[in-house]
Amino acid sequence: MNLTEAHIKINEVKFREGKVFFLLEDGREIGAPLKWYPKLNQASEDELLDFEISPGGYGVHWNKVDEDLSAYGMLNYSQEKNIKTV
Repeated sequence: MNLTEAHIKINEVKFREGKVFFLLEDGREIGAPLKWYPKLNQASEDELLDFEISPGGYGVHWNKVDEDLSAYGMLNYSQEKNIKTV
C-alpha cells in the first residue's frame, strides 16, 4: 500500500524538547526538530500554540507565523540531505 496524504490524519499537535510532534489518528506519533522549520523555531510559545489542524486532518497551519506543515511532508522530508525522500 502506498503512503498518501489521505491515509494520514493528525489528531493533536505537541511540543517538547525543541521538537514538534503530530499525534496521528492511527496511534503513531511523528516529530521533527523545530530548527528544521525556521519560522517555528523563532516563534514564541504564544505563536506556537496558535495553530489550527486542517478540517481533513492532513496538516497544521500556524496563524501568527504563517507556517504550514503536513504529516505527509514531515514523514517524507530529510532535512539533513535537504531532499524529499519520496
